[in-house]
Amino acid sequence: MKKLLFSAYDMNIGGIETALLTLLNYLATKGYDITLVLEKKQGTFLQQLDSKIKIIEYAPSNNKIVPIRKIINVIKRIKFIITYKNKFDFAGSFATYSKVASFVARTASSNNALWGHADYLALFKNNKQAMKNFFELLHYSEFKNIIFVSKKARQTFIQVFPNMKDNVIYCNNLINYEKIQTLANEKINLKNDDNVYTFVNVSRHDEHQKRITRIIEAGKKLKKENIKFKILLVGEGQDTELYKSKVKKYNLEKEIEFLGEKQNPYPYMKKANAVLLTSDYEGYPVIFLEAKILNKPIITTDISDAQTDIQNKFGKVIKKDTNSLYNAMKDFIENDYEIKEKFDAKKYNEEIIEKLEKIF
Repeated sequence: MKKLLFSAYDMNIGGIETALLTLLNYLATKGYDITLVLEKKQGTFLQQLDSKIKIIEYAPSNNKIVPIRKIINVIKRIKFIITYKNKFDFAGSFATYSKVASFVARTASSNNALWGHADYLALFKNNKQAMKNFFELLHYSEFKNIIFVSKKARQTFIQVFPNMKDNVIYCNNLINYEKIQTLANEKINLKNDDNVYTFVNVSRHDEHQKRITRIIEAGKKLKKENIKFKILLVGEGQDTELYKSKVKKYNLEKEIEFLGEKQNPYPYMKKANAVLLTSDYEGYPVIFLEAKILNKPIITTDISDAQTDIQNKFGKVIKKDTNSLYNAMKDFIENDYEIKEKFDAKKYNEEIIEKLEKIF
């Protein structure tokens, strides 16, 4: 039985955490011995992990007295090294940004990998030095493999780190399509007018990345033309109040509904006619896969592998501005959108599993 270790920050609701939950539960059913190390042992998804998965917390000290904090953390590192050094057949750091997760994975196995969940060149606004600094803090060169969940993110990483080309792998996230289809049938209390075209956005409310103000501004333009529509916003975050104030300012309370964070967003996606994604950057959005599984067309900004995976197949790819979003939404409302391809989720998963087994 192969022993696998994965490290991450926590298991709160999010795209990365959803992907990790799906991966760990799948591997547990295949007989792998799995350990999950979290910087913070918290989050709704903890309850959904397979009971066979061992969970460890490795939390750095936050002592305000710097010398004491440093001593405590050195002792913690030494203890972890003594206990877990090369004790696993494979170790993966799944939360790219976590320096703790990087240390844990590099220590636990020489057969290790760092996951990348974003196009980091886009994230750092084409500042190659800032991107280099970020990955150097994670000791990227000490990983046997670096795994990116989109082809575009892999390509831009190689642009910045050409010497790593042979160690950079493209491998998308697994998706639990049967669970999504089942959960989508859960009954919800949602007033829905079948005659009104409904869009849904499922994301963390973080304007820096998600740019949900584009949705609100596009809604303002649609209402000005007396076009009937409905937008469901599933999620919350640091900018929820900003979005609510804009909706109130534009008198869009009837058109845009805030549903809060949902552990199960799929019934709301099923109720909607189409999905919206307005981010400035992403790794490979899980929402692409979820929309395909639920047979919902998507309007997305030009991020990740959207041009190859979405455009003229499962929806429309737009520029990163309000007018482009408004025009696409208006077109969907007036003409609807017919999905051109059938998504084979089973085949998609099989290809990913084959890649992962080679890595392990």
